[in-house]
Amino acid sequence: MFYFGAPLAFIFGAPLSGLLLDLHGAFGLKGWQWLFLVEGLLASIVGVWAFWYLDDDPAKAKWLPDNERAYLVSRLADDSRFASSHGPRSVLASLFDARVLVLCCVYFLIQAAVYGVVFYLPQQVSALLGTKVGFRVGLVTALPWVVAVIVTWIVPRYADRTGKHRVCAVLLLLVSGIAICVSGVSSVPAVSLIALCCAASGFIAAQPLFWTFPTRYLTGTAAEAAFHSTSAGLMVLGGASVLAALVIVALVRTPESHPIAGGKTVKAS
Repeated sequence: MFYFGAPLAFIFGAPLSGLLLDLHGAFGLKGWQWLFLVEGLLASIVGVWAFWYLDDDPAKAKWLPDNERAYLVSRLADDSRFASSHGPRSVLASLFDARVLVLCCVYFLIQAAVYGVVFYLPQQVSALLGTKVGFRVGLVTALPWVVAVIVTWIVPRYADRTGKHRVCAVLLLLVSGIAICVSGVSSVPAVSLIALCCAASGFIAAQPLFWTFPTRYLTGTAAEAAFHSTSAGLMVLGGASVLAALVIVALVRTPESHPIAGGKTVKAS
């Protein structure tokens, strides 16, 4: 649910951004100036609010019932003891740990693809619709992120029930990589839009699954390219996602996890 933040921001932010860009010339300001002023102010307000609202750990969360607070504190302690039995125990050790470096590589590749899609999506939709970036483009741009919220709600929960976090992450990244490539080469707008929905969904839903890998291993303190074709750039982004999936298959090894039963995760010792 934490990862709902990004797609929800894009769902509401894309139309808002388009609307602000359409204000070009109002009160002597350009559209991009309206965009930075309004959205920058909103982000700053929420940032200040979050600083005071969010608690540092479950033990300090006054909004949690006593039994839930005690349960979370206990689970965190159990997880810490489990992870410390096989992972690095300090920041310095983790920086030279082979498995940590592999996980860094995977996350770097995922983020390379994610940021490419996030920044390129409005222009891609604009090209599909044959119009400039504005409110209409913003509404259509929100569609892939709506699908992303749905997929992120369903797939990680399935992975928790079955213990198949690794398999689900690989499949999501493979689908995303293929989809972003299809969106760049397809000449059919509907196909490109569906591909973009698949790409955005996979990139977002794969991230909470990814974080199950380092959290089973680490604990405590350890825990621009230019082409002549836009399709070539999309191929690179898609390739990064596929490569991330292949690295997980070949190199990521984590302690075995069992399906969640009765709301609790059972981990192998």
